[in-house]
Amino acid sequence: MLVSHESPISMLEASRKYNDYDYALVHLFEKYPGYYNFFKVSLTLGREVLLDNSIFELGEAFDPKKFAEYVEELKPTYYVVPDVLEDSQATISSFHKFCLSYPNLPGLKIGVVQGTTYQELVDCYKYMSEHADYIAISFDYSWYQTIACSNTDCKLQRQMKGRKQFINMLIEDGIWNESKPHHLLGCSFAREFTDYKHVYGIRSLDTSNPVVAGIVGERYLKGIGLQHKPSVMLADLIKEDVTSEQREDILYNTAEFKKLL
Repeated sequence: MLVSHESPISMLEASRKYNDYDYALVHLFEKYPGYYNFFKVSLTLGREVLLDNSIFELGEAFDPKKFAEYVEELKPTYYVVPDVLEDSQATISSFHKFCLSYPNLPGLKIGVVQGTTYQELVDCYKYMSEHADYIAISFDYSWYQTIACSNTDCKLQRQMKGRKQFINMLIEDGIWNESKPHHLLGCSFAREFTDYKHVYGIRSLDTSNPVVAGIVGERYLKGIGLQHKPSVMLADLIKEDVTSEQREDILYNTAEFKKLL
């Protein structure tokens, strides 16, 4: 799997050493021109760039028209078509409308699976399987909290186990499309990714987990990662002036993350 860890602006240059590709959050482009320019340079260096619509950070997808303009201007390798959190039909409609409105954008289209029940998620998955170039699956669907897990599992453990179970159900039900690349959006615990070695079709993932952990002074346990998840979001640390100690922790954590794969 290709890995990218979203990083503060002060760590962007260093991030090319621990990231397999570069993951951009569109809502930061206008406020931080240097952030945008980093991804422009990455593309000239032959690196893959994935442009996200920032729905996780904003609560709703970035303005579609402005997003399309940034896609046209940046020309990323891939871009996440605007979706709607936990709404299968609205996400399908958004994908359809966006592609009709902007049919000639450069790059491959990533369609995010959304829904609140297994059937809604399946319906959305099937649509993206047919119409998107790339399929993305999130780490935090509310449905994950309802499926069979131990009563002692916390919310984060249910998220981790839920995505694994969802993917296994898609495979068992003959729905999983091995011919399409899949992207795993975010994570609760890094150790989740040790369980996908048998799954054909998962090409990439993104998570800021080891970077945020390093910034707040926490180091990964070997072979495990963290036993909890830092509460702060990377987008809130984008201007963090990383110290030498934090940098060492980030480099250590990202190296340990790679070993988990």
